[in-house]
Amino acid sequence: YINLVSKHHDGFCLYPSKYAWNWNSWDVGPHRDFCMELRQAMEGTGVKFGVYHSVYEWFHPLYLENPEAYALEHLHPMLKELICRYEPWTLFTDGEWEQTAETWHSTEFLQWLYNDSPVRDTIVPNDRWGKGTRGRLGGNFTTEYGEIEGGRRIEDVVLDRPFEECRGIGKSFGVNRIETTEDYMSAKELLTTLCELVSKGGNFLLNIGPNADGTIPVIMEERLLQMGDWLSVNGDAIYGTEIYTKHVQKDIFYTKKGDTVYAILTRFPFGCVTLDEVPYTPTMTANLLSCPDAPITVRGNGGKAELCFAPINPEDVKCQWLYAVALHP
Repeated sequence: YINLVSKHHDGFCLYPSKYAWNWNSWDVGPHRDFCMELRQAMEGTGVKFGVYHSVYEWFHPLYLENPEAYALEHLHPMLKELICRYEPWTLFTDGEWEQTAETWHSTEFLQWLYNDSPVRDTIVPNDRWGKGTRGRLGGNFTTEYGEIEGGRRIEDVVLDRPFEECRGIGKSFGVNRIETTEDYMSAKELLTTLCELVSKGGNFLLNIGPNADGTIPVIMEERLLQMGDWLSVNGDAIYGTEIYTKHVQKDIFYTKKGDTVYAILTRFPFGCVTLDEVPYTPTMTANLLSCPDAPITVRGNGGKAELCFAPINPEDVKCQWLYAVALHP
């Protein structure tokens, strides 16, 4: 899924809205409805269209004067307009932290969203519905640069629902022209983060900030292409998988799909590797997704599965950085 920032804290909408007259991309500037353009471009791709929407606006006079009146007279109508027109699959609200859920009247809006909206059977909202709701109430839980809020991390909550980590490739959301290459995550760091999150049952919502002319900065484009290349080879270990174990083993991430367990190694496959979380069975076989013909011997080591790799020519391995092995019973 993709979450387009339909409106950030400045209140400017990337779609026509009667609740943001002359402060949207249709009335001024490019005179385009970017929400509709992206939604239509994604039809038939298998990628779901979703939206980010800031609930508060830095400079809106009504919000500054009376936040509750702002919620009822401006925010709710604007959100309903957005939902009814574009029918997104996800709704990522943000900017909720200054007011309580009662001030935002979040319960009333969610009742409408789940019971009366045109997306009531498919919508996935998040947990940002008022001061103190993150990681406690709402839809899927969200972290931001590893934290829920106030130092709380996803490991500190009882997970009874999906979660997603949201961050930029650098240390900022959007384009920060002060940042250098040192501030950007490498492809390996991004893929390690992705695999760690997926192994815990989470998603990775990676923020991309276009330049003022709408182009994606080259360094962001490069990272996305590198991640895409890796996923084109190792996607079976990521897409449609679930948690295999909650125990952590250094340098190895585990996922599961059906009867197949995936061990994702953070180093090049050579020598022997013991999988502490996988019990050995004599019938077990293994194959390296990035080099299916590479011979792998599976043997027992103290009751655990141990993978022994024959020497592999790196040029025959169709990926870099992390290496997924499929284990079949």
